[in-house]
Amino acid sequence: MHHTFTATDLTKQEHYRLLSGSVVPRPIAFITTLSSEDTGVVNAAPFSFFNVVSADPPLVSISIGRKDGRMKDTARNALYNNELVIHVTDKVILEGVNETAANLKPNESELDRTEFHVKPSEIVKTPGIIEAKARFECILHNHIPIENEYGVITNDLLLAKVVCYHVAEDVYDPEKGYLSSEALMPVARLAGHDYAFLSDVFSIKRPE
Repeated sequence: MHHTFTATDLTKQEHYRLLSGSVVPRPIAFITTLSSEDTGVVNAAPFSFFNVVSADPPLVSISIGRKDGRMKDTARNALYNNELVIHVTDKVILEGVNETAANLKPNESELDRTEFHVKPSEIVKTPGIIEAKARFECILHNHIPIENEYGVITNDLLLAKVVCYHVAEDVYDPEKGYLSSEALMPVARLAGHDYAFLSDVFSIKRPE
């Protein structure tokens, strides 16, 4: 037996709970951007509507919900500067990343609530966080405003092109060219306030 829900009968919150509770686990993009107000402030925030889109070109996607119709700092900054730095949230940095989810003013840096250290990037102007085991310097590839049935923009979908990778030595195997998920210790977002770590990793060979 299943519970069946017709989409038109559901509220926004009910849609969110069904989607975020079933499309799990989700990786968490911890994103730094430079303020669009030319103050040099580094804004930082986590987003779990995040995934890989393509390897050619190397694209990732982040969907950032608007609040009361207003674009969030991360989306606004990324559009203004055409760049952002995406960090993979891991077990070591999770608590600090969670602190950056606080609602602050655009001219305030969420990093002031953490003990993270910033490092200049190789290609983009936006700095990265040293403590993250994996981070991607990105330029904005495309911005897709998402409208609801009433024509109101509710989300900003960003497609970001990776122009430089930074991966910790204990995570990357140069001989095999692969990353170790065990060493990366990525954190998965579940529903509500729940998170998870990797466990019971197994392999299944694809059919020819």
